[in-house]
Amino acid sequence: MFLWLFIESISSGILFIMGLINLIGGFYFFMIDYVIFIEWELFNINSSGLLMTLLLDWMSLIFMGFVMLISSLVIYYSGEYMMGDLFMSRFILLVLLFVLSMMFLIISPNIISILLGWDGLGLVSYCLVIYYQNLKSYSAGMLTALSNRIGDVALLMLIAWMLNMGSWSFIFYTDYLVYENWSFMLVVLVILAAMTKSAQIPFSSWLPAAMAAPTPVSALVHSSTLVTAGVYLLIRFNNVIILHEYLAEVLLVISVLTMFMSGVGANLEYDLSKIIALSTLSQLGLMMGTLGIGESKLAFFHLLTHALFKALLFMCAGCIIHAMVNCQDIRYMGGLSWQMPMTVGCFNVSNLALCGMPFLSGYYSKDLILEWVMLSNFNIFMFFLFMFSTGLTVCYSFRLIYYVMIGEFNFKSVYNIQDERGPMLNMMMVLMILAVMGGCLLSWVFFPRPLLICLPWFMKILVLEVMIVGGFMGYFLAKISYWLVLLDYYLGVVFLGSMWFMPGISTQGVCGVPLMIGERVFKIVDHGWSEELGGQKFYKWFLRSCQLLQWLQDNNLSIYLLSFVIWMLIVGFMGLVSL
Repeated sequence: MFLWLFIESISSGILFIMGLINLIGGFYFFMIDYVIFIEWELFNINSSGLLMTLLLDWMSLIFMGFVMLISSLVIYYSGEYMMGDLFMSRFILLVLLFVLSMMFLIISPNIISILLGWDGLGLVSYCLVIYYQNLKSYSAGMLTALSNRIGDVALLMLIAWMLNMGSWSFIFYTDYLVYENWSFMLVVLVILAAMTKSAQIPFSSWLPAAMAAPTPVSALVHSSTLVTAGVYLLIRFNNVIILHEYLAEVLLVISVLTMFMSGVGANLEYDLSKIIALSTLSQLGLMMGTLGIGESKLAFFHLLTHALFKALLFMCAGCIIHAMVNCQDIRYMGGLSWQMPMTVGCFNVSNLALCGMPFLSGYYSKDLILEWVMLSNFNIFMFFLFMFSTGLTVCYSFRLIYYVMIGEFNFKSVYNIQDERGPMLNMMMVLMILAVMGGCLLSWVFFPRPLLICLPWFMKILVLEVMIVGGFMGYFLAKISYWLVLLDYYLGVVFLGSMWFMPGISTQGVCGVPLMIGERVFKIVDHGWSEELGGQKFYKWFLRSCQLLQWLQDNNLSIYLLSFVIWMLIVGFMGLVSL
């Protein structure tokens, strides 16, 4: 008991202090345009030296600061949330190992040391997803691990491909590239690795499944660590990606389709955790789409603001689930603003920041991205999907607010609601302040001079109009959701609500046919012909031979005399032949 309390308090304090130092250092490095690059060579092979390198620039320091700050709050929050767990010290150490793997990935410009952090994230995430040790957790853990292994293989192939290019450090390929034809395969492998880690189509099914992990882990994973690793890798390689316009367009199409799919799925979902997980998937699609149009700085800006309000959203959801005695169905909630006013207030602030409500943190990055999309030169279909997916985000956010706040409490009894806990509430209040003020502070740092985007007035207010329409649609969808299953379009609802059947395709679709073939082979070969022609065949042959010998060796005089005559004839015949 005292051991994990000591580990929790020490680790949370150290991470918070280091996060503040990194954040201040990152802002200072950004203002003076300063970079520290440290490297030492371990050995050399095929003109490519294996170097241990550290890249400390404004991007890595600010991102490390955010990861450490959020992880310190999450660890302190989990001390109350996981109270009573028998293996709390193991949980805290796993979270610290998770943060350490993310640090490796952030500060490493060398693709081999990036692979250490990348694989560390995958391995520790598997351990955290199966933390509760039940069948659902094991299935989700295997889906998560195997989906991410595709990206790991892509990074291993990238290491082999970089042998042709002379160095494993991406610093040499971001500003100019001598072998442009060779960079095509580099970009393909980087995009594939990032798509698996950031759960883009067709690798999206593992992200909602990973909600089997404890809620504090989800707050850390969905805000600033595992799922953002792919986005961060593409931000680093963005200057190479925009050299290949076709690959950038493919990335843009896949990311926008991911936004659309996750938005529709979240509007038809009733599990609180899965709705928030699908909202993360939608925002990852927005970041990837921003990278597809070549704006890495805007994608990084939205990555940081998203980390603030998404961590708060998961913490509030954890408090609600904790108070509802582990019930996650939003149809049982209602009127929680009377029972948990502070928690629901923080929950609404984070939801409105997710929608891009003016002057909250999400507004500064999301509105800027959408206005930049209006200036881009792709077709009306992509523009429609961007705007429609933004409306879907507001729609499921307001639907969630309706289910949580409005109406009667639908659970067993109001007296089941537990009191709002001190440490959990304190951490949520800190994150709420950051979710309100973080966007404008980052905007002042990243864009010290006014960034003017001149658009017609109806396009300038288009984002606000989409938000208003999406809010009304979310309210009406919440009102008619009970009758939605009675419609004739039931199969369409199931198709859209199950992420286009991707979870089934990536689980039973992948392993179902091999398992069925294995069962048939087992029955036909192992229990069939191999037995008939193998062990059972020899057994039956020996049994009949033994029965014949036993019959011949019975004490029957006629049989004995007959066999004696036969043997004498055989011996006589053999003697005549020999003569």
